Amino acid sequence: MKTGRCRWRLAGVLLGPLAGLAFAAGDGGLSPSAPANAPPSASQLPPLPYAQDALKPFISAQTLSFHYGKHHQAYVDNLNKLIAPTPLAGKPLESIITETVGVADKAAIFSNAAQAWNHSFFWQSMTPDGGGKPDGRLLDMITQSFGSIAAFKEAFVAAGIAQFGSGWVWLVQDGNMLKIVKTANADTPLAHGRNAILTCDVWEHAYYLDYQNRRKDFLQAFVDHLVNWKFAATQLK
Repeated sequence: MKTGRCRWRLAGVLLGPLAGLAFAAGDGGLSPSAPANAPPSASQLPPLPYAQDALKPFISAQTLSFHYGKHHQAYVDNLNKLIAPTPLAGKPLESIITETVGVADKAAIFSNAAQAWNHSFFWQSMTPDGGGKPDGRLLDMITQSFGSIAAFKEAFVAAGIAQFGSGWVWLVQDGNMLKIVKTANADTPLAHGRNAILTCDVWEHAYYLDYQNRRKDFLQAFVDHLVNWKFAATQLK
């Protein structure tokens, strides 16, 4: 599969994960920074698509505050420091990922860029009052690929539990079929030319304040109550 710039398709508009508005993490304010059609940039933390308490009781405001405002912010900040003296400065986030994957002396750049992208995709993969089941083409593809929504949920949760240590569980598109894949640490389907549909973060910082060591409960809450099927449907090719 050919790797190219991945732009998210929301409400019929092509958006990069860092396009549009910059978020002031300390005060929760939004400030304009670039036109909505500007290419995604590594320099800014994208706004959350909902309030930090909007995913309660499944993810607490405290977890989102640390996860988004501390962890995600740190990846963006670290990346900006690493690329400042290099030709990668100013390039779209997706380009930084695809140009540094597998390059030994750029491993730190890749990890921070991929984590910034993964987290942005994760926030979009959830929504208040989410869960349930999709409709239309996405429902047909899930049924064709897994047999049923229930079977998909079971397989997705099992894959997330089976990811040893830190990482991610993804639903990706492979032609007319969908597959569940796991990636360790900062790895991402984007780096391997795969089209991501949705993801759940299974690093401990994603769930430990709310679920302690009960990763299965967190994953079950994700598929039953949080998954954003409308966003997932926009990612189909």
